[in-house]
Amino acid sequence: MSDLTQIGDARRLILERCTALGTEPVPLAEAVGRVLAGDVTAAERVPGFDNSAMDGFAFRHADLADGPGLLRLAGESSAGHPFTGTVGEGETVAISTGAVLPGGADTVVRVEDTSAPEDGCVAVIVVPGEGANIRRAGDDIEPGAELLTAGDRLGPVEIGVLASVGIAEPSCAKRPRVALLSTGDELVGVSDALPEGGVRNSNSYALPGLVEAAGGEVVLNGRAPDDPEATREAVAAALAAADVLVVCGGISVGPHDHVKGAFAACGVEQVFWRVSLKPGKPAYFGVGPGGELVLGLPGNPVSAFVTFLLFVRPALLALQGADPAVTLIEAELTSDYEKPADRAHAIRVALEAGPGGWRATPAPRQGSHVMTSLLGAGGLAMIGEATTRVAAGERVEVELI
Repeated sequence: MSDLTQIGDARRLILERCTALGTEPVPLAEAVGRVLAGDVTAAERVPGFDNSAMDGFAFRHADLADGPGLLRLAGESSAGHPFTGTVGEGETVAISTGAVLPGGADTVVRVEDTSAPEDGCVAVIVVPGEGANIRRAGDDIEPGAELLTAGDRLGPVEIGVLASVGIAEPSCAKRPRVALLSTGDELVGVSDALPEGGVRNSNSYALPGLVEAAGGEVVLNGRAPDDPEATREAVAAALAAADVLVVCGGISVGPHDHVKGAFAACGVEQVFWRVSLKPGKPAYFGVGPGGELVLGLPGNPVSAFVTFLLFVRPALLALQGADPAVTLIEAELTSDYEKPADRAHAIRVALEAGPGGWRATPAPRQGSHVMTSLLGAGGLAMIGEATTRVAAGERVEVELI
């Protein structure tokens, strides 16, 4: 197996050729899943003013320093409608959660600790400590605070934080444009009649979801028959449209495998072909004449899924300036696993949290044709090439799905 590229070397060779694709402003409402191109610092305080943490009454604590008593109701401060005056001696202002703390007041008593206003007065039954129930201006975010850093992926929480400080268009990395090609005369659409020997083209549905999840944009999702010229034409068109080309099938050494020849005819420079991996040995990586990243994956759906996660996803993340290692964790294997000392194995595992960290349970069937083994799988436990046995309880590296 000395002619096979090791998994770590393959990933390194791919990542070495990943160059940033540039940046663009993205409207905040469209930025979920995008990767920040630069650090983000706050220009505003959050909250922007002292406000009440609950519904109640704002007052001067010194007025009730000796215990419960009556306060004259001077007005109301509600969310978006501050009290315009100042709380004077013996006065109180009804206040809503999030409303501006009136001038002169320094404490808020919960409405539950008061009686209903009567004759223009409020009886405070339980006096809280001075400064109670107040959220101070800048308590969450101060101007100049670093909120996010370049390479961060924007999820709903990050979007909310950016909105809270008035950032309407964060600068994001451009999304990699990805062209997908499936090859093979046997491939049949999901709605078509299934002839003898036909295979549903599941890769054309599974892989776009993986591309989107990694932040890429599918610009082409095509199919090529087992014909040298048709394959070359499909590869040429895909290279012209994309930053990354992913071809499923036709990458091995059979008489109907025309993808490597098409790559060469289109000026793709091979970096490696065949990796020390099960499933996924025939994986290919090269660089197109315009710097496009070109990856050939096995046509088998499980092998295509595994090799996409191990080789394509890191490339898509790196092209956006994100850390490709964010998908790696360690977990404790829950059962023994044995293999020959030939290739690395990527075994599908279900993940669950245990008292000592993550626990990984291998799927009962690991055949590369068993696509249902991916149902419920949370990751791929990576067992090294030279390893012949991993005992239950040992920790292994897991590529998250």
